[in-house]
Amino acid sequence: MYDCPMSDDLFTHAAADRIKKEAPLARRVAPRSIDDIVGQEHILGPGKILRRAIEADRITSLILYGTPGCGKTALARVIAMRTQSAFDNLNAVTSGVKELRALIDAAKARRVHEGKKTIVFVDEIHRFNRAQQDALLPDVENGNIVLIGATTENPFFSVVAPLLSRSQIFELHPLTEDHVIALLKRALTHPERGWPNLTIIADDDALQHIARYAEGDARRALNALEIAVLTTPPADNTVHITRAVAEESIQRKLIHYDGTGDEHYDAASAFIKSMRGTDPDSALYWMARMLHAGENPRFVARRICIAASEDVGNADPMAIVVATAAWQACEFIGMPEAQIILAQAATYVACAPKSNAAYMGIGAAMNDVQQGKAVAVPKHLQDTHYPGAQRLGRGAGYQYPHDYPEGYVPQHYGVARGSYYHPVDRGKEAEFKARLDAAAAQDDESQE
Repeated sequence: MYDCPMSDDLFTHAAADRIKKEAPLARRVAPRSIDDIVGQEHILGPGKILRRAIEADRITSLILYGTPGCGKTALARVIAMRTQSAFDNLNAVTSGVKELRALIDAAKARRVHEGKKTIVFVDEIHRFNRAQQDALLPDVENGNIVLIGATTENPFFSVVAPLLSRSQIFELHPLTEDHVIALLKRALTHPERGWPNLTIIADDDALQHIARYAEGDARRALNALEIAVLTTPPADNTVHITRAVAEESIQRKLIHYDGTGDEHYDAASAFIKSMRGTDPDSALYWMARMLHAGENPRFVARRICIAASEDVGNADPMAIVVATAAWQACEFIGMPEAQIILAQAATYVACAPKSNAAYMGIGAAMNDVQQGKAVAVPKHLQDTHYPGAQRLGRGAGYQYPHDYPEGYVPQHYGVARGSYYHPVDRGKEAEFKARLDAAAAQDDESQE
């Protein structure tokens, strides 16, 4: 008869085995070595720095950044299995400074008494506030812990700068459809951790459907596959996953959009660049994505106004008029009708001829001013409105252009022609260029 401690140990092992068997498929088939990880060849391929560090057990503090389901937590677990260090983990959603301090105190004791390093994995580290992140700094700096943080948010927006400077940052890419299909096939045929007691046949188009709608999220794909298997009655111990079953098992993914983080800036950037690139369809998509996610229409309207001047400019001076009118109309109309007005303005700017000559010109002029280039106002351009100005010679020699044919007379205005503004041969600006070229020719004739 076993004594109580042994019985307790047996019950503990039995409970652990049951929990392991009942764990979600994504957890059961999680990678156990670097070679099990699918994708991320840019950091884990042969000879890549992170792979070399893991294989040599020379891990320094890391921030793993990427979309949900791309493998951040799986990679941390692989590091835990490989390293000779102790490994502790925290979830930033459920843990506070108290739990963090207790974990760090244990790591310090381990380092003193056992000479062993401790790796601390903080999942969703962007959820830690500044005080919590600052609490990590001294012990990361002193080597009491090696930090591995995982985040779906751009760490340059969500992690404090001192912690970033002490960590290597690795961006994990979303998995491709081929990567996801490979993971699904591995799960279906895994002899121990998948469904060893079932024969599962999955049609290719079923796996492709799951991979397509998972949108690079391995966890989402594996959860969908598990639903498909568990809800399909077996026939002769065989489960057949068809396209119809797959469609029932995974729904379209909600758009992930954080109005203050990476998604906000990336979507806005794509919107602006689509208008600049004369692609109204892409401009409408990115605008719809922002508005659908709750972006303020004023923000969208401001971006259109900026593009109207920066990217269209004088090639079509009506662009800024349309953009400004759209902005003003949105103020008193509101959503959802405001999206129609914004769509008109965005497509107008996208389809208009493009010139950034005004934008480049003011940039060059501002640079000269900031660098200290000083140009004295010529006497003939100086102000003459006050008594005594003429006695000082102010404005002497000024020639009023409207007194001359074509409203132009050669005259120096302080800066050489062509210093900053270089109109292009597109749209309305082509007319401006022709007019300026004619004026420059008259200037040359007057100097001969």
